[in-house]
Amino acid sequence: MSNVGQIERITQKKVVQFFELGLKYDYLGDWKDRAENGNIEPQYLIPFLKKQGYSDTLITKAIDKLTKDTIDMGKSLYDANKDTYSLLRYGVKVRPDVGENKETVWLIDWEKPTNNHFAIAEEVTVSGNHTKRPDIVIYVNGIALGVIELKRSTVGVTEGIRQNLLNQEKDVIGSFYTTMQFVMAGNDTEGLRYGTIETSEKYYLQWKENSDEENKLLKHISQLCNKERFLELIHDFIVFDKGVKKLCRHNQYFGVKAAQERVQKREGGIIWHTQGSGKSLTMVWLTKWLRENVDDARVLIITDREELDSQIEKVFKGVQEDIYRTTSGRDLIDTLNQKNEWLIGSLVHKFGGKDEANFDAFADELIHSLPKDFKAKGNLFVFVDECHRTQSGSLNKAMRQILPNAVFVGFTGTPLLKKDKQKSIEIFGSYIHTYKFDEAVNDKVVLDLRYEARDVEQNITSQSKIDQWFDSKTRGLTDIAKQKLKRRWGTMQKVLSSQDRLNRIVDDILMDFEIKDRLQNGTGNAMLVSGSIYQACRYFEIFQQKGFKRCAIITSYNPTLQSIKDETTGEEGYTEKLMQYETYKKMLDGKTIEDFELEAKTKFIEEPAQMKLLIVVDKLLTGFDAPSATYLYIDKQMRDHGLFQAICRVNRLDGESKEYGYIIDYKDLFKSLENSINDYTKEAFGEFENDDVQGLLDNRLEKAKERLEDARETIKALCEPVFPQTTINFQRFFCGKSENKDDLKNTEPLRVHLYKYTVSLIRSYANIANEMEEAGYSVSEIETIKQEVKFYTNLRDEIEKASGDYIDLKRFEPAMRHLIDSYIRAEESEKISAFDDLSLIQLIVERGEEAIESLPEGIRKDKEAVAETIENNLRKVIIEEAPTNPRYFANMSVILDELILERKREACDYKRYLQKIIELTNRVTRPNKTSEYPNILDTNAKRALYDNLGKDEALAILMDEMVKYNKQADFRGNRLKEKKIKIAIKHIMPDGYSVDEIFEIIKNQNEY
Repeated sequence: MSNVGQIERITQKKVVQFFELGLKYDYLGDWKDRAENGNIEPQYLIPFLKKQGYSDTLITKAIDKLTKDTIDMGKSLYDANKDTYSLLRYGVKVRPDVGENKETVWLIDWEKPTNNHFAIAEEVTVSGNHTKRPDIVIYVNGIALGVIELKRSTVGVTEGIRQNLLNQEKDVIGSFYTTMQFVMAGNDTEGLRYGTIETSEKYYLQWKENSDEENKLLKHISQLCNKERFLELIHDFIVFDKGVKKLCRHNQYFGVKAAQERVQKREGGIIWHTQGSGKSLTMVWLTKWLRENVDDARVLIITDREELDSQIEKVFKGVQEDIYRTTSGRDLIDTLNQKNEWLIGSLVHKFGGKDEANFDAFADELIHSLPKDFKAKGNLFVFVDECHRTQSGSLNKAMRQILPNAVFVGFTGTPLLKKDKQKSIEIFGSYIHTYKFDEAVNDKVVLDLRYEARDVEQNITSQSKIDQWFDSKTRGLTDIAKQKLKRRWGTMQKVLSSQDRLNRIVDDILMDFEIKDRLQNGTGNAMLVSGSIYQACRYFEIFQQKGFKRCAIITSYNPTLQSIKDETTGEEGYTEKLMQYETYKKMLDGKTIEDFELEAKTKFIEEPAQMKLLIVVDKLLTGFDAPSATYLYIDKQMRDHGLFQAICRVNRLDGESKEYGYIIDYKDLFKSLENSINDYTKEAFGEFENDDVQGLLDNRLEKAKERLEDARETIKALCEPVFPQTTINFQRFFCGKSENKDDLKNTEPLRVHLYKYTVSLIRSYANIANEMEEAGYSVSEIETIKQEVKFYTNLRDEIEKASGDYIDLKRFEPAMRHLIDSYIRAEESEKISAFDDLSLIQLIVERGEEAIESLPEGIRKDKEAVAETIENNLRKVIIEEAPTNPRYFANMSVILDELILERKREACDYKRYLQKIIELTNRVTRPNKTSEYPNILDTNAKRALYDNLGKDEALAILMDEMVKYNKQADFRGNRLKEKKIKIAIKHIMPDGYSVDEIFEIIKNQNEY
């Protein structure tokens, strides 16, 4: 028998069995009906602590402290979870008695994983504002450390991820997640995705490791949740970084593990993890492990840029370690000569007194700072960041001379040049671990890049006139002086004659800001790489003149008076330096260069619509991570490492709307015009090994066409079972039959796929719509595709309205209006938002039968489609509102069922049916307007209590008063505050009613 599309419960049963038999976890049971489920279960924690030899006093105090931190929802979930992690990772420090020294109670035996009690429970009912039931919870010594939401194979893992995110909301069951380390979702077809608390959907990860297990879900569970690995990941591979809790990716884990083996043998090497794949955290986790596992370990981290130096300091503080940042070469030597600091950071360029790294000056200062009796203390490990840059001969020689016994580990985000590879291996050792660009793209750690060369011709219109002008300006100069100026003029000539070219490039970029999705709607932005600071200033001035104000220049230039000394000549016009100075002063507008740059970078990252373009030369092309950056325009000669790092500025993830990073090349760096085979890496990356840069750049149009064809094929396959393809048949396929109560929920995965596939189709079409012929489509194919996109867009609109998803699933709408208006909708097409952001039910309440005119034409012209659309929308409202008043809405559901049956039997005409369904809609949405309630029941809460307490008016009013008197702020999800209300209402509850059921109704009332 086929197991295709097997129900979720079967998948869950299989997973539970695997935990029991495969991973040897204890099974605690089905906790659906168990009272007071929590994230700390003392009945399992206490026996473990007793087995470890702790006294009853220590155990009680340790559990009290742990419990206090986990239920203190006055803190944010992040802060509460961070405090809890600290207790788990570093132990609970408690004082046995007044005046006695503190002792550490270890809640988990990290050194001997099998000493711990590993267990799972399923269907763990957790009370909160809304009761939720995580599918599987992983307990270690009774502490909930992992949760898994499972979905059937036909439902995307993303649905489980979203369920996890909803559950973590403070007013849902957020307090349950204060102990949680792994938050996971999975199904049989996609396997397991993992994150931690507050991990957004786009950052959920998938583990990659060879295994003989064929079932993806079980394979991932065995790799992440086997006892030793599970505790190791929690202990050694979690970090709290600038307000975000992070877990390791598989490349970081295996990179650190490989490095551990290497350094234990006192051997160095190189870790090459491509740009954007978390190299800094790999460095942090390896450092932390050395500290705890190698006697007398000291770590020196050498970087050559301020951003990374500062970033590493912040990340180390996230794992409760302080890094000492040296201030000079002598300070570094003094620090190494003593044992006060175990973790040291050294920024190379500070010691050379320049903005960029000066390796020779750094090396000289170190040698000259060396005392006669110098000997670095401790067991020293030297990490060299971006080792392809900082491995120069003088630096390496000096470091080896000063630290002859140190182990050197190089880190790089780019491949090594062929000519340098052997030298690098001689300095550091062989590769410890590699994670190349194409691997990171396949893992969705970074985005793929799309490349486009744009040719902007530049011609000197009259060479003779230029020569004539030059001669007139140099009369009276000696021939030698004239020749010197001629050479200078030869280099300036290209710049001074390029005004038209710069204008055309600016116009080109401004056009992209008008028509390209992320640039147009403000969710993404761009960087322009200029060939010089002077050219960057000219670009800035042209953008300003054309009214494009939200841009800035960020370079190494500082507009001091010293920088323009002797530049005033008395001649007309500005010299380059004067022009740079004036442009910068106007741009800074009184701010310091440091404050201006910080503000510009912050806006660029956090408010892309407010800072749309950064014009740079060398700065920000390494170590600047801005997820919003989507387009990189290059107007500078670059190659090898510099080019590799530059193009990786736009490969960071940034939500569904950013699918690629785009490289626009005005210098034809990759010689694409001459290479018919389009091997873009051949020229600019010719000094790298081919395997090291494989898959880095793809032809933009070729890949765009490929993506469009994939999108067309995917959505057609989804809709293929519908035949004939009419509105009512599509409606029943994606919404089910209105008379079947569960159909709307059961068909939800199909609708989610339709909405996502439509978005993908629209985006892929819009990305190529203006270049269809260049991509190889015929005129007839272009028209066919346009009609297909219009058809599926209209279908998506109809199904949204028919199902009631129009408001709920608005998350799939960002930027769609612009794309549809620009590429798809003709003038005669109906407005995409005819509902004016109101649901159909709201429109019926406000406009009655006129609301039907707001439905899409495909639905409107079919009476049966109209009826089922209204019924589905009304059913959705009843289901959503049922928790607030179960009895009332159960009655409304029955009436709806009767009305649908009446329509099916054609027991009343269409006009009469519409009147009845509109009347029922009003009863569902406005119960206070009916004549069913006494006037004194003037709130929804009182009416809900009245309906569910036997229509006892006095009891409903008394219950309402008791709740208001006993409720405290933020009582939902707080066990103690909830208990107070339950005790109060229990005293007045008649026999035959459940306190828990009535309390659930109370929790769902907005006025409490």
